[in-house]
Amino acid sequence: MPRTLYKHGPIPGQPPQPVATGEEHPANMPLSIHDMTVAYHRKPVLWDVDLDVPQGKLVGIIGPNGAGKSTLIKAILDLVPKASGRVLIYGKPYKSQRQLVGYVPQRESVDWDFPVNALDVVTMGRYGKIGWFKPIGKAHKEAAMEALQRVGMASYAHRQISQLSGGQQQRVFLARALAQDAQIYFMDEPFAGVDAATEKAIVNILHDLRNNGRTVLVVHHDLQTVSQYFDHLVMLNMRIVASGPTSEVFTEQNLQHTYGGRLTLLDEAANAMAAQGKS
Repeated sequence: MPRTLYKHGPIPGQPPQPVATGEEHPANMPLSIHDMTVAYHRKPVLWDVDLDVPQGKLVGIIGPNGAGKSTLIKAILDLVPKASGRVLIYGKPYKSQRQLVGYVPQRESVDWDFPVNALDVVTMGRYGKIGWFKPIGKAHKEAAMEALQRVGMASYAHRQISQLSGGQQQRVFLARALAQDAQIYFMDEPFAGVDAATEKAIVNILHDLRNNGRTVLVVHHDLQTVSQYFDHLVMLNMRIVASGPTSEVFTEQNLQHTYGGRLTLLDEAANAMAAQGKS
């Protein structure tokens, strides 16, 4: 089997064409999940997930370790099988809407020794527009360079990805997602293992995407920055505990239900709630 840089290919964006989905979930939602269950070795990891995510929101997905946050994203993108349920992207199944979706995987899922440079990686985000096995034109190379510029990595365009720091690698994969020009983005722990400057740069880009009408879902762990980073929240512990505007659902009661009374996390949550009250 040939070796690949990452497990799942790049998928650039086009304007969405929603269709009717029935009364349960509005057709204009970027993401609708209906009664989805995911199980590993017959053990449920996600149970009866029902969710609608509105357009143009920066959505945090939070919950304790083992809550199913990464599995949620992978199930949406058909990267793990669903035991039951349905996922719709702008009213249609994901397989027919791939061109609307961007994905930033966890860093550990990537082979960083793969012999490509940063520009090669970002250009992969254009393949849905270029077409596989077709020449890469000047316009697509310029779009890839522009994406690297946006994440502050243009000067590293021809550097092998194995020679980049963890934060630089994460910026390159964010640039690849930007080059896709998607309508909805899924990012699995994009802040993991990055320095403060990289985290700030990523947050600024996420806010730019949101301000331009894109929808972004981000698996996140730091409760102290939830109110600062996200305007919408999904609180998950195998089931959806709460979802909605951060100002409404990021409450002590919902945190108790989500994290199950874990003292360290709840102390952190209390500090986050205090910070929210002061802002």
